[in-house]
Amino acid sequence: MSVSQKHPSHLVDPSPWPLLGSLGALASTIGGVMYMHSFTGGGTLLCLGLGMILYTMFVWWRDVIRESTYEGHHTFVVQSGLRYGMILFIVSEVMFFSASFRAFSHSPLAPTVEIGAIWPPKGISVLDPWGIPFLNTPIPLSSGAAVTWAHHAILAGLKQQAVYALIATVSLALVFTGFQGIEYIEAPLTISDGIYGSTFFSATGFHGFHVVIGTISSIICGIRQYLGHFTPKHHFGFEAAAFYRHSVDVVWPFPPVSIYWWGGN
Repeated sequence: MSVSQKHPSHLVDPSPWPLLGSLGALASTIGGVMYMHSFTGGGTLLCLGLGMILYTMFVWWRDVIRESTYEGHHTFVVQSGLRYGMILFIVSEVMFFSASFRAFSHSPLAPTVEIGAIWPPKGISVLDPWGIPFLNTPIPLSSGAAVTWAHHAILAGLKQQAVYALIATVSLALVFTGFQGIEYIEAPLTISDGIYGSTFFSATGFHGFHVVIGTISSIICGIRQYLGHFTPKHHFGFEAAAFYRHSVDVVWPFPPVSIYWWGGN
């Protein structure tokens, strides 16, 4: 924190990254829709938008790391505000997944006449809930446990142990993502297969997307831990990534098993 600053808050400098990130999100959304409807240039626009988002993530994270680690702007007051913001974000994530689970559970509990009053709807082949879906439930839980191990290691000042724990976290997340990719490839249904396909792939797909984001965050935290950025009293970047992973890994596991089970029973 600058010696001339007489308050503990951080007044950030003007930055172009929010605008660039917004344009990237807009381009990727429009490009994704165009690509799915086979419009010319849709794939190119989608890739451009994703590239803009990835670049924004990199440079914005770079600026935040510089401001917090090297310039000392993240005082106790700033860290408290960031924690409150992250908690509110996690609450929104819980509500999002609760809504996804409720959307799926609505039809199995009371199948309507439009789908034949049966569940799964007639003509829909479903996945075995005790195969890859069941295996993919303890894997994210184990990943969450590895994050907790890393957190305790950071608090104890065990730098190398924290790095190992984060490597375990990322490895488990990659295994989960690989299994889900295999599951999608071999799935006997698609997102266009009525209410079952749309709710199934929306719920599990958004969860997979969150796992990918959490994996990227864990990789960044592992690199920062290796470089010595985190200390027992200054590691909010890790805490934010851990909060995010726990919201995905711990809040979510029960719904997937239920989704597959309701789909096949």
